[in-house]
Amino acid sequence: MDTTRQKLDQMITRISSEEFLNNKGLANEVGIHVFCYHPSEEMMVRHFIQKLKTETDHPFRILEKDLYQIFLQICEEKRVLNSVAAMEERKGKEFTLQKLQEMATPEAMVAKMKEPPHGTGDILLLTGIGKVYPFMRSHKILDNIQHIFADIPVLMMYPGTFDGKSLGLFGKFLDGHYYRAFNLL
Repeated sequence: MDTTRQKLDQMITRISSEEFLNNKGLANEVGIHVFCYHPSEEMMVRHFIQKLKTETDHPFRILEKDLYQIFLQICEEKRVLNSVAAMEERKGKEFTLQKLQEMATPEAMVAKMKEPPHGTGDILLLTGIGKVYPFMRSHKILDNIQHIFADIPVLMMYPGTFDGKSLGLFGKFLDGHYYRAFNLL
């Protein structure tokens, strides 16, 4: 079995291919891909992504969108970021979670991801999946992203498992069902 480091190296080869960058070979499906890794390898994956974004000798451009940073941005814009802890203390975890989910909807999160223009060679890289749980579920983001980013491949870096139909966050939680994505490797 390949190590995460070996899989990351394989990822570069895969996302550099013309077929991947042009969304070919997917039977007319939107090019949404999942790269799974063990949660204990999070820091290695983050370092790899930072390095990948700064290297210029690849045929692609990484458009990273950290879901947790987007979530924090929405909370800040709604002027609730500094009051979340007090709300949780007064009203409880369930109430706070519900209010945050009502405010940072999948549609609001995806709207923050738009970064024109998209072109051949661009890859939307979704990160921060584990950091945004339980406020947002990855399958809900993918449901809302597919029509907006149909012109470029989407790659979700996922700390868990994906069997082609179900996402398992951290190898512990059923994150949801999603049938339109493909395992990257």
